[in-house]
Amino acid sequence: MWNKPQLLNALSDLLILAAAAALLAAATVWLVRVPSLPVRQVVFVEALPQTKRAEIEAVLPAALRGNFFSLNLETVRAAMETLPWVRRVEVRRVWPEKLELRVEEHKAVARWGDGRGELVNTHGEVFAALLPEEAAPQMPVLFGPAGTAAEVLRRYGEFSDAFLPLGQQPVAVTLSPRLAWQLKLKNGMAVDMGREQPKAPIGLRLQRFIEVYPEAVAKRAVLPTVVDLRYPNGFAIKVVGEAKGK
Repeated sequence: MWNKPQLLNALSDLLILAAAAALLAAATVWLVRVPSLPVRQVVFVEALPQTKRAEIEAVLPAALRGNFFSLNLETVRAAMETLPWVRRVEVRRVWPEKLELRVEEHKAVARWGDGRGELVNTHGEVFAALLPEEAAPQMPVLFGPAGTAAEVLRRYGEFSDAFLPLGQQPVAVTLSPRLAWQLKLKNGMAVDMGREQPKAPIGLRLQRFIEVYPEAVAKRAVLPTVVDLRYPNGFAIKVVGEAKGK
């Protein structure tokens, strides 16, 4: 073997690589286990208007186990995402001792269901959180079967736009288990639109009602309690003590 320089060179290269790999492994173990290099600072990129400092302090310390290199970023992310108003978290290391958190909070646009403390965010997702008392009366209430929040929120937007020219606004929108729609206006009137109909879609029936609203409804001495738009070619109105068709 000693008279084969090429073999000796290859063996030498192999030994150097093995030594380098062992050194790298030892360095990695040292970086993970060494008590130095602690995370000394946690920085939130943006202000968190809904999440309280006490809530963060209740979940974050337990997730900050290990040093700058060994700390598990996924554990930190998961801990923060357990907080009621936190929707999504991104975590990254910033050398030499900082952890940077970018937190997206839920933006509540509506209440969901009956008194269960659930809200709907701008993405149509349902989450559980306490709404500030002053904000609760200003938010519409949406009802629907599980998994339909995004659709109900989208419809709420369409109905709000439709009633805008009349100076009215839905304060509640309901989708029944049979997929029938009903809304309640700010003036207390309920509008029953029923299910979608191939020959008379909800949008068409609603627009027809809005066109005649100023003359057929707004000028009445007493506003209808319920307006029934389930008819393909007309609608019915109900006032306390009477019912009339249109």
